[in-house]
Amino acid sequence: MIKVGIVGGTGYTGVELLRLLVRHAGVELVVITSRTEVGRPVSALFPSLRGHTDLAFSVPDVKALAGCDVVFFATPAGVAMRQVPELLDRGVRVIDLSADFRLRNAGDWEHWYRMEHTCPALLDEAVYGLPEVNRTHIGHARLVANPGCYPTAVQLGLKPLLEAQLICGESTIVADCKSGVSGAGRGAHVGALLCEAGDSIHAYGVEGHRHQPEIEQGLSLISAGTINRLTFVPHLLPMIRGIHATLYARLADPEAISLPEIQTLYEKAYHDEHFVDVMPTGSLPETRSVRGANHCRIAVHRPGGGDTVVILSVIDNLVKGASGQAVQNMNIMFSRPEREGLDLVALLP
Repeated sequence: MIKVGIVGGTGYTGVELLRLLVRHAGVELVVITSRTEVGRPVSALFPSLRGHTDLAFSVPDVKALAGCDVVFFATPAGVAMRQVPELLDRGVRVIDLSADFRLRNAGDWEHWYRMEHTCPALLDEAVYGLPEVNRTHIGHARLVANPGCYPTAVQLGLKPLLEAQLICGESTIVADCKSGVSGAGRGAHVGALLCEAGDSIHAYGVEGHRHQPEIEQGLSLISAGTINRLTFVPHLLPMIRGIHATLYARLADPEAISLPEIQTLYEKAYHDEHFVDVMPTGSLPETRSVRGANHCRIAVHRPGGGDTVVILSVIDNLVKGASGQAVQNMNIMFSRPEREGLDLVALLP
C-alpha cells in the first residue's frame, strides 16, 4: 500500500484528490492537513466523503508527513517550495499540484508569481508531470510538478502536430481557452459569485496569464525548440467544471498533408494512451463528456481545407487538469497500473 499525505485538503483540488484516493485499492490515506480546519473531520467539511474516510484535518507537520511514501501539495503558490526540501531529504516523494516547480527558470517564476523562489535548485530536478510526454522520467522522480489545467489541454491538443513538425515555426499558435469557475479555487472571490459569473462570459489575463510561460515551455520542449510564438487568451464560463481549448495552428506545408492524414497522425500518436481520446473526424467534443473523468477528448478540423488546423481539446480542470493527473503520476511513480483508481465514467447529465 502507498501511504499518502495531502497538504491543503480544503480546496477543490484537495477534495477531488480525496474523492479519487479513497477508492484507490493501492492507497492508505495517512495525513490530511489544513491550518484553518485543525481537528475537524474531513467528512464534516465534505459530506460527500461520509463513510469513506475517518481522517480529521491536522496541522502541517513534517514529522507526520515523513511517515508517508508520497505527499500531494494542493496548496497556493509559494507553500510547497518551503516544505518540499525537508520531505525529500527524509525520503518522501512529492507531487506538487501548485505551480512552484513547473517553470525551469527561477527568474521567470518570480516574475509571474511575485515572490522569491526559496529552492531554485530543485527546479532542474522536478519532473513535469504530463504522462503523455514524460512518463519514463516520472517513474523515477522524487519530485513531480503537476501541470496546470490550461497547459494540459493545450499541450495534449498540439503534441502530435508539434512532434511531426507540421506547424509553421514562423506563425503564431493561438490558444483560445474557456474554463469553469472552479478553476479560480474555493476561496471567496466576488468574480466567482453566482450573480457575477452567471449568464455571462468574459476574457481575463489577456495581457499575460501565469499559465502562458508554462505552455510556451512545454510546447518548446515537445517541438524541440521550433515553436516559440503563442497567443493565449483564457475566458471564464458560467459553469462549475471543464476546460475547452480551441487551438489554431498554421501548417508549414498545407499541400503536403490532408485532413485524413492528420486524423491518422493523431490516432496513432494516442493509440496507447487510455486517457486521451481522439474523436472521429468532424466531432465537436463537449466539456460535459469529461466531467468527473480523467480524460482529454480531442477533435481535429481543417476549415475549408485551408492552411490552418483547428484542434478542439476538452478536459475536466479538476481531474485531468489537476487531481486526476496527480493520481496518474502517483501510479506511474509507484509502478501501479496507470488506470488504477481513475477508470471513471464521465457524469451525465
